[in-house]
Amino acid sequence: MRKQKIEFEITVYESLTDLSENDRQLMEKAIASRAKAYAPYSGFQVGAAVALINGEVVIGNNQENASYPSGLCAERVAIFQAGAKFPGITIESIAITAASKNHSVNHPVAPCGNCRQSMLEYEVRQTAPIRVLFMGENGEVFKCNAVGDMLPFGFDSSFL
Repeated sequence: MRKQKIEFEITVYESLTDLSENDRQLMEKAIASRAKAYAPYSGFQVGAAVALINGEVVIGNNQENASYPSGLCAERVAIFQAGAKFPGITIESIAITAASKNHSVNHPVAPCGNCRQSMLEYEVRQTAPIRVLFMGENGEVFKCNAVGDMLPFGFDSSFL
């Protein structure tokens, strides 16, 4: 038997204003998208913005449904829309932000497991990392250099 440690690094920014101009603008688009989320049941609003290598930005926000499993997270709305509108175009980054109507969200909110898996599919397919920026409604912003870092035992087509 052996034990193995798996770790990765993130960059922590004190606030939105500490980001590069491009990353700040991408996060601002995610924030604007978050405000349009359809979250009447949870009050938890999430916005996402995907930056493509061709300069296009595709946004998404969470879409809830009275039949809870039928809803969709902001990250998947944005990344699926990017894949549908711009097939084969490399995704460089995704910015994600979350807020609640019920309490302050002052800590970065990471993508759920389903979203990480969906984003990993795109990262593996394009053979290039997707940077992930995420935050709450204010405060620190975390930057991860690749989706695969956030999902070290990800499942991909190589297993099929």
